Amino acid sequence: MLFLIILFGLIGLAVGGPLGLLIGGGLGWWLGRRIRLRLNSARMRIQEGFLDSIFSVMGCLCQADGKVTDGELSVAEKLFDQMRLQGEQRAKARAAFERGRADNFDLDAELASVNRLTRHQPVMRQVFLQVQLSAIAADGVLHPAEHEMILRVARGVGCSEAEVQQIEAMLHGGAANSQGASEEALKDAYRVLGVSEDASDAELKKAYRRLMSQNHPDKLAGKGLPESMREVAQARTSEIGNAYERIRQARGN
Repeated sequence: MLFLIILFGLIGLAVGGPLGLLIGGGLGWWLGRRIRLRLNSARMRIQEGFLDSIFSVMGCLCQADGKVTDGELSVAEKLFDQMRLQGEQRAKARAAFERGRADNFDLDAELASVNRLTRHQPVMRQVFLQVQLSAIAADGVLHPAEHEMILRVARGVGCSEAEVQQIEAMLHGGAANSQGASEEALKDAYRVLGVSEDASDAELKKAYRRLMSQNHPDKLAGKGLPESMREVAQARTSEIGNAYERIRQARGN
């Protein structure tokens, strides 16, 4: 906005002198405010659409094995709490979840919408997929129908199977004993960072720093991640840090 005020002020000064400066500056302020309001409105629409899709697709996935378990419902409610959804927002989230469970729910159309919302924003897609995986894995069992569905969701929003494996590794890491470094936990740590087990220390640090930068909650918020999902983003950065430390300890660094 300041740039527009200065720009229009200078134009006004050149055309109409001191009075033109005031008129031009005022016009620049008005135009800047209009642009900011439009951007904020667009960002809110993106955030609302993102949240609605998260819960509708979650409802569809939880229904994939033919029933929605108490554990899956509990995960949904826990996510509502984590995101501090109250009143109308919580009612909308529940309605979206139920919409996804309906027989006439068009999953492919919903995924296409998410793909448009998160275009050129891979981390946003991964956050979306991570929420879905955590929901369907709530009962401790990933049924074949659920696994096929999550791969369909991943393809629909533009994620690769490698990204699915990375997110699964994050979820495994979150459930593991933070003091342990079993062989499987260590393999998951490498998957989280997206590097091979023979990567050098320098390559490991570079991958860690890149992921921490990409997943920073403030950066994701600027790309449209709802503020209510900040804790989800923070959990991702926490697990990236845990994976890095697990590998460093195993290497004796």
